[in-house]
Amino acid sequence: MSPTLPTHSREVRLTAVPDGLPEARHFALMETRLPALREGEVLVRNRYFAVFPGLRTLIGGEVDGVPLPRLHAGDTLFGPAVGEVLAGALPPGTLVSHHAGWREYAVLPAGSCAPMDPALPEPVAQLSMGEAGYGALTRLAEVRPGDTVLVTGAAGGVGSLAGQVARLLGAGRVIGSTGSAAKAARLTAELGYDAVLLRDAAEPFGAQLARAAPDGIDVLLDTVGGEQLTAAVRAGRAGARFALVGALSGQFAADRAGGSSPVLLDSFRIVVNGISLRGYRGTEHPGVAAEWTARFGGWLRSGEITFPHAVLPGIGRAPGALRELIDGRQVGAVVVEL
Repeated sequence: MSPTLPTHSREVRLTAVPDGLPEARHFALMETRLPALREGEVLVRNRYFAVFPGLRTLIGGEVDGVPLPRLHAGDTLFGPAVGEVLAGALPPGTLVSHHAGWREYAVLPAGSCAPMDPALPEPVAQLSMGEAGYGALTRLAEVRPGDTVLVTGAAGGVGSLAGQVARLLGAGRVIGSTGSAAKAARLTAELGYDAVLLRDAAEPFGAQLARAAPDGIDVLLDTVGGEQLTAAVRAGRAGARFALVGALSGQFAADRAGGSSPVLLDSFRIVVNGISLRGYRGTEHPGVAAEWTARFGGWLRSGEITFPHAVLPGIGRAPGALRELIDGRQVGAVVVEL
């Protein structure tokens, strides 16, 4: 006898666009009727989905140049997810990744789903944000043996893996930045950082960086922007390579709409020291995804890398998980388990 398939799904919708940072009252858990399966589609039961920082930008509306749509009141949120095929154009039981998170079930074109890569030891590893950091460190910054590397936002989904990757690529000294002493302690004790700088500390960020890297830095992986990028330019050695993958200082600012924060760069120092400064776009490096998955899976199996992530049970936890991410209360990726 064929199993009875679900006809409805619960999903999280944005009920109002906030004036400032999103709070739980701006979201609602609603039930919706699933559409009938058509040829070439699959019905997926989601098992995990990731809460990613870019949602703040999509909700805030500063989306010029962003390859994702703005979220309006009434829209269902979305993001990377891993689920199990229940019926349709792929064999039932197939684990797939897709981008229709924030809901229990999804009807999707089979072509928008990627079967779980066997290189990864566990499904939740598919939701790692490490690909961007790996691509930036290998394609733009090209970490070399002995390099001094600075990773800003080191406790985030990208940064918590990027420091470890930099070490595996041969970095001699890895420095991070974060927002609290507790997270700094975890970064040095568990994730291989040699030193961690604190934003908003009594000592200016530039002074902290000069003390941690008295001879300057060779590589920057920047997820923050703002004053931390400004300080990194001043610390850049001749030929330093800077890769920019995010701008969390603006995305998570209460007085901004999810975009970047102002940055004052020392253009004279950039020119004199021949510092390269480029933004990383995954679409320009199509081979990175498969390469990262293979290497990440191998490093996980060998124990050479740790995947820090918080798993929060229940779709009802999702709005609070987004706020926890914005408030910096987690280390690594934030994943909701259904």
